[in-house]
Amino acid sequence: MEKIAVILISAHILGDFVFQPDHMVRSKRQPFPMLLHAAIHGLLAWLLLQTFGCWQVPLFVMLAHGAIDLFKQRYQREDLNMFLIDQALHLMSLLILASLLVKNAIIPEFSGIGYRYIVEVAGFFAVVRGGGFPVAWFCGNLLRNNNLDFDGLPGGGRYIGYLERALIFLLTMIGQPEGIGFLVAAKSILRFEEAKKQKQAEYIIIGTLLSFSIAIALSSLTQYAMGL
Repeated sequence: MEKIAVILISAHILGDFVFQPDHMVRSKRQPFPMLLHAAIHGLLAWLLLQTFGCWQVPLFVMLAHGAIDLFKQRYQREDLNMFLIDQALHLMSLLILASLLVKNAIIPEFSGIGYRYIVEVAGFFAVVRGGGFPVAWFCGNLLRNNNLDFDGLPGGGRYIGYLERALIFLLTMIGQPEGIGFLVAAKSILRFEEAKKQKQAEYIIIGTLLSFSIAIALSSLTQYAMGL
């Protein structure tokens, strides 16, 4: 059951963080984009699970994902708590699906190819892109509540976060996690001038530690899932 659940979760990660462009996120309150998004999730689960005669998987994923997204849209909130609740509900629905597939002998075990590759690719996007959402919302609140302003490139902080989490994922996958310490040191040197002001220094430290912690946790979880 574990591998089936991991494959379903990998499909969910790709559906949410790779095959859901920003314009789809903004237009999901309309019926067609919402239906298309749910259908993409169902299709990805069906393709990656590689049991092409099992129609129950895409149907369940499409209906469950659509229902959860409709529930989210009802509250008209886009914040960290709603993001975490939304993702928790999606993961719970996929665990339920994996349990039903095994218990009813529909798919007793994962028998497809490329398991480790699928998990590694999904883990990369979970770390790099998925990990950016909680960091962005949390740090955005810090900026607004403390009237902080940085004269940097538009979106520069987001791309720095992508790159640092990608490097952490790479270092974890190649068995060199000690290299993460050099990333911390390098970022501290590059941000030295900004760190002279206490509020800006604390903001940078909080954002960096949060980004690194999420990246390390998700990278380690990906490595564990690959070894199942």
